[in-house]
Amino acid sequence: MRQKQFKAESKKLLDLMINSIYTHKEIFLRELISNASDAIDKLYFKSLTDDSVALNKDDFYIRITADKENRILTISDNGIGMTSEELENNLGVIAKSGSQKFKAENSDENIDIIGQFGVGFYSSFMVSKNVKVITKAHGSEEAFCWESSGVEGYTVTPCEKETVGTDIILAINDNSEDISFDEFLDQYRLSSLVKKYSNYIRYPIKMEFETTVPSEENSDEYNSVTEDRVLNSMLPLWKKAKSEITEEEYSTFYKEVFYDFEEPLRVIHSKTEGNATYNALLFVPSHAPFDYYSKNFEKGLQLFSKGVLITDKCSELLPDYFNFVKGLVDSEDISLNISREMLQHDHQLKLIAKTIEKKIKSELIKMLNTDREKYEKFFDAFGTSLKFGVYSDYGIHKDELKDLLIFKSSNDKKYVTLNEYVERMKSEQASIYYAAGETIERIEMLPQVEKVKDKGFEILYLTDYVDEFALKTLMMFNEKPFINICADEADFDTEEEKNALNSDNEANKEMFDLMKEVLPGVTSVRFTNKLKNYPACLTNEGEISAEMEKILRSMPGNAPVNAEYVLEINIQHKIAEKLKALFIEDTSKLQSYAKLLYNQARLIGGLNIEDPAEFSNLICELM
Repeated sequence: MRQKQFKAESKKLLDLMINSIYTHKEIFLRELISNASDAIDKLYFKSLTDDSVALNKDDFYIRITADKENRILTISDNGIGMTSEELENNLGVIAKSGSQKFKAENSDENIDIIGQFGVGFYSSFMVSKNVKVITKAHGSEEAFCWESSGVEGYTVTPCEKETVGTDIILAINDNSEDISFDEFLDQYRLSSLVKKYSNYIRYPIKMEFETTVPSEENSDEYNSVTEDRVLNSMLPLWKKAKSEITEEEYSTFYKEVFYDFEEPLRVIHSKTEGNATYNALLFVPSHAPFDYYSKNFEKGLQLFSKGVLITDKCSELLPDYFNFVKGLVDSEDISLNISREMLQHDHQLKLIAKTIEKKIKSELIKMLNTDREKYEKFFDAFGTSLKFGVYSDYGIHKDELKDLLIFKSSNDKKYVTLNEYVERMKSEQASIYYAAGETIERIEMLPQVEKVKDKGFEILYLTDYVDEFALKTLMMFNEKPFINICADEADFDTEEEKNALNSDNEANKEMFDLMKEVLPGVTSVRFTNKLKNYPACLTNEGEISAEMEKILRSMPGNAPVNAEYVLEINIQHKIAEKLKALFIEDTSKLQSYAKLLYNQARLIGGLNIEDPAEFSNLICELM
């Protein structure tokens, strides 16, 4: 029996197949099952027009048999089989696909053949030292055995096989110091790989399992029995009509596939045809996973091609700001690389990603408008991602995300959308006002809050570290600018009040300059009308607010960032007259008062005191 050599520079190509193209050795099982499915598809397609095919669709199957003792793994199918010539053409020439040829010869749009490149079969050499293919073609009386131990070549010989179909028999490699191949002979491991990669192959994948049952004669004894199990579910849930699926089925699928113990907040099930053809089944979780805000979290959707899992985390299908979405996409149109493990980054993938993004946004808007309680629960878990999406990438996504934002406000401390805020603004109000702090309670202690609420203006409460950065990126909403009530630009005075205040500040300029001399942390000192009962506050000038300063300083590796502060003194408070008197009577005590007021304002604003010892001594001295 003469050994034949592979064609098409086979040795180099086969060596590449075994060592380079496939990242994970377990992929071989997916490839062999997919080939078996294609073989059954071909015979089933033939049965539709050929009465000589005695089988109907329910008779087709794929079987996996693991012989641990002899280290033999067999994948069998009762598909169309191969002739001697087909064995030569399909297995003797690497990268020649019989499935591709079959599809080209049969233009029926219902044919859904998985194989594209004709290389998947050779992945079996990653885990086995010898491969036999025993096959009998439909309509033939002869069977043939193709056998190879790798790059040395192969043989094709006549053999015996009673039924039509193909058996692929792998002599699994012995274990080495680095790799254990035993897992590919373990029934439960094989079962898990089928569920992972081939769960939605349309034909049953069977395997025999040994189990124990109580003895009928003696209940204390157990007998070993063999049972045939179907490992795959066959019909993908996402290919069913939505009207046929219950909420419980969606929930069960989500919990089992994505390992969650709670039901999803929302299910997004869609089928899109046209430029981007795919089925999608997406879920908005009800809570963030434990590693969601860690560097270990990986976003991405499961990607299937014709029901076969290609990758468990396709990050290209989700923008970062929708990274909380779990689910899957099944498409026949995506371009895969030769190993089917990775995507070719093409126009089709981008089209799918764009339509998925639009669908997620529309469903979130729908949830916001029709089920506010659920949306608020969602936002508590994942709102930071949306706000970070507004801020990141120089704000290029802000228009897509602004309608999804909600913030607590001074109006009953409940969530409000930006649109709702603008709709209920007072007629004389020109800006959207906000205040930032660690908690709502801390924000309400800010001296400026009291006067703004007195005027009847609503305040957005920003308690998330990214909130103010997001609003500064938005800049405005419906032509209404965002104004921090603690910023220099916040102005609630009438023209008459402004003129009177300017006159007072000009008249007391020397006093303010003297106070500023002992306050290196401020750019200026002045009177203000912004306060009601508080004696003083800090107002920030420029783009960096007090809260932004704290956040930026807390980030590792950042250079120190300083906000520019103005010490503003309540012109209506008794302290204003006291300061004027000290300017005339005791400038040294005036400067001590200036330090006290400055540190008091820092404390109320949630900032640290720069010199606590000096602050304590000043209080004792003045007491």
